[in-house]
Amino acid sequence: MNKTVVIYESKYGYTRRYAKWIAEELSCPVYERKRFRPQDFSRYQVIIYGGGLYAGGISGIRLLAHNQAVLSGKKLILFTCGLADTDSPKNIASIRASLNKALPEELAEQVHCFHLRGGIDYSRLSFVHRSMMAMLCKMLRKKGDAALSDEDRQVLATYGKQIDFTERESIRPLVESASAK
Repeated sequence: MNKTVVIYESKYGYTRRYAKWIAEELSCPVYERKRFRPQDFSRYQVIIYGGGLYAGGISGIRLLAHNQAVLSGKKLILFTCGLADTDSPKNIASIRASLNKALPEELAEQVHCFHLRGGIDYSRLSFVHRSMMAMLCKMLRKKGDAALSDEDRQVLATYGKQIDFTERESIRPLVESASAK
């Protein structure tokens, strides 16, 4: 029996895409978070959880936080998926800070984190997410061009459009970590 499982929560499909690629590479089962039963954690030694980044939080992270006792001693891998540039140390620090707020300290220290770049399709966004992006762009425009980062410029240039940063090759370090003894 395969002792690895991939669990994910995805609102727009980018996290789901990565979860399925990871499960294919590791030849293991993959479950959407709402279909995974926490009592099944005991069946696995390597737990991989993927959640989208939304307004500074990691989607579905409570599944891990509420099951700390059963996850103790297991290899726990988390991947996040969002628009944030994963090559930016500032973005990675912000994601890690969100994770540290969401998980008990002991569990946060146990987690191996990977950050993958997703995408956005404004035509598919919920009203709340569309409103948040509109407010972000309005705020960025007020900053003035000289104060904008390259990432800010990219957000403004792609506002209202569809952009997909997913790359199958970006899962390689995660897959290698999950496979290591």
